[in-house]
Order: sequence, then C-alpha cells, then structure tokens
Amino acid sequence: MQPRIILDSKKFALTINRLCFQLIENHKDFERAALIGVQPRGIHLSRRIHKRLTEIVQHDVHYGIIDPTFYRDDYRKSEKQLTPNATEIPFSLEGKKVVLIDDVLFSGRTIRSAMDALLDFGRPEKIELLVLIDRRYTRDLPIQPDYVGKTIDSLTSEKVKVEWEHVDGTDQIWIVPKNTSA
Repeated sequence: MQPRIILDSKKFALTINRLCFQLIENHKDFERAALIGVQPRGIHLSRRIHKRLTEIVQHDVHYGIIDPTFYRDDYRKSEKQLTPNATEIPFSLEGKKVVLIDDVLFSGRTIRSAMDALLDFGRPEKIELLVLIDRRYTRDLPIQPDYVGKTIDSLTSEKVKVEWEHVDGTDQIWIVPKNTSA
C-alpha cells in the first residue's frame, strides 16, 4: 500500500478558507463565540483558522487552546507516558458558543476528553466541532463534526498524516500505512 496525497497545498488553502466562511455564516461577528484548538495537533489548524477569520471579520475572535491529556480514558493505562501540553483559555466559556478544532477525527475519544476539560472553564451554551479530516467509519463514540474539511474512508491499517507548512515545510495531507513515517 503506497502513501497517497488526499489534499495538496492548493486544496489545503481552499479548504481552510471554506471552513472560515462556514464559521462566519453561522457565527456572524463572533461576539458570543470562541475558537478552541485541541492539543497537540489541532492547534496548528486552530491557529490558521483564527488568523484567517481575524483577517476576514477584521476584529479579534476569542481564541484558546486546551489539552485534554488528564481527561483521557486511557491516561493511566497507556504504555507510553502521556505528556501534557499547555492549556490557555484566558476568558470564561460561560454562555459562549465554542468551536472545538482538531486536525483529524478518528475514534472521537480525544474530542470527548476535550469536552470534559472545557467544563473547567465555564458552561458553554453550545459546543461545535470543526475538523480538517473526518475518518467517518472509525468512531468508538457517537461524535460527529459540524464543520469538515474533507471526509475520507480509510482502513484501520492506515493513518492520516497532516503536514503543516510552518512545521513540515508544506501543507499536505497523506494517507499512509500505519507502520511508516512517510
């Protein structure tokens, strides 16, 4: 099984732009909304979305990042020691419409733990989910995204690799066999 590109850099940029306009359509001026990136890889997407939204609406949008490590259901069971990252939410989520942002939706477990972690910062009016890639047939939990960059069907023996220009030198998304780093 060969690695294959599912989004090249041009389609990647168009997808980010489309997601921003979908958010604007639903949240207008973002007065009561907040974007929250999910650590570790969701923050790359959330920063890009936040930057582009701010350019389009021409004012700042509430933005934070959350690390759901301590809320994971496998926290103490994992063979590999989990290392927490920063959580930065400098505002209350009380009564806000929160858009959780992650790069790939696979089993739904990371999103479930992120929702649990969010409650430490207030009770949101609503929580929505934005993902760049939805691997729709791999859910362990009944979690569905509200905003999707691209939906793919993939085997469990494959993984989705998201490359970011500021980290990896290019914006691309690949499907690769799980045992490779391509």
